[in-house]
Amino acid sequence: MSDDSGSAVLVERSATGVVSLVLRHPPVNAMTPELIEELLQTVDELASEATARAVLLRGEGGKFCAGADIEVMSDHSRPTYRLMRRQVDVEDALERLEIPVVCAIERFALGGGAEMALACDVRVIGHGARFGFPEAALGLFPGAGGSQRLTRLVGISRAFWLMATGARLSADDALAYGLVNEVVEDGAVLDRATAIAEQLAAGPTRAIGLIKRLVYESWGRDLATGLAHEEAAVFELLETDDLKEGFAAFREKRQPRFLGR
Repeated sequence: MSDDSGSAVLVERSATGVVSLVLRHPPVNAMTPELIEELLQTVDELASEATARAVLLRGEGGKFCAGADIEVMSDHSRPTYRLMRRQVDVEDALERLEIPVVCAIERFALGGGAEMALACDVRVIGHGARFGFPEAALGLFPGAGGSQRLTRLVGISRAFWLMATGARLSADDALAYGLVNEVVEDGAVLDRATAIAEQLAAGPTRAIGLIKRLVYESWGRDLATGLAHEEAAVFELLETDDLKEGFAAFREKRQPRFLGR
């Protein structure tokens, strides 16, 4: 089912709880202030949507996102760049969602598109796609979260090299760098990303949400603090029906039926 076909972000909901967010700004689904604001509003609404169990982020027309709209970015004013920096808020909101977010990367994830992809939990890329941060060629750098998330994911040396040179990685190199989770044939990206989203949506979403929270909170925290948060999450799970269902299904040798509560 689709909502508001004239929107810059098309929202599609499945009966299984997978919510697809489709970027719609042809020809390359570039980021604009309008698209960013729509995306932020939609993600914020999903945070309180009880039936949402996983998110699939993709671009329309078999392309993910080639970055920020060059015409918008050509206005070198502080107000314009502040509006574009709202993408950071979208990325933070995606990470705060206590449901998994899967990104389907078709053709390219460049600049702001790559930065948005890094805020997702699982990334599937087509074999012929390219992943990179070409901002330096314009006298810029990845300023929508990329300088921070990329460094955390690949380390200082690789992050500097990728950003300073603007290298566009092949899908296989992106996998080797740890920037994506799977490489599939170009025509299979959406099917595979959807299958992963469906698999996660069918899982114990309370436990998966706590895993996500703990993983992201571990950045910048000392081990003792992280372990204290882990302990609190363990005891939080003791109150869930999904935990009881998981153990019951194991004893009864059947597939569990998790309800996310």
